[in-house]
Amino acid sequence: MGTELIVLVDDDGRAIGTLPKAQVHHGETPLHRAFSAYLFDDEGRLLVTRRATGKATFPGMWTNTVCGHPGPGEQDAAAIARRAAFELSVGVADLRPALPAYRYRAEFRGVVENEVCPVYLGRFSGTPAPDPTEVGQWELLDWAAFRRRQESEGDAWSPWCLEQSRLIEDAGLAPAA
Repeated sequence: MGTELIVLVDDDGRAIGTLPKAQVHHGETPLHRAFSAYLFDDEGRLLVTRRATGKATFPGMWTNTVCGHPGPGEQDAAAIARRAAFELSVGVADLRPALPAYRYRAEFRGVVENEVCPVYLGRFSGTPAPDPTEVGQWELLDWAAFRRRQESEGDAWSPWCLEQSRLIEDAGLAPAA
């Protein structure tokens, strides 16, 4: 892969330029485009991942299946499939928008996330085989176990995953137990 470009956006989500990824995440992170995906297996279990400890943003935290940034002109579905294949060696199917207008800002250890970040639900195929520079661990959890674990076990979860999972439930989109 060459230099990954991040799409900068205005407050209305319109593209206004690009920057190399290495220049985006810092203490004054500009607003940019991202995506977040929650992918389930054929039995309805959510694939959750623990971010590799070497990642610049939110290292070692548990989070949803995959998140990242669409490149210039790249549709979210294509970006999700690209990142799922790269990070986890899995395929993606049946993507559907869950929180199309989601936006957040979060800070951890001086690094800020500042993103317009549509959230998707879908399925994955294959057996996860993570790239260790991206994913430290993975697990399959039914939705109820996922939420219990977020709220009670003391694992560190990414702030976007905590908020998104509540919003997915509030919208009535959480899988039935």
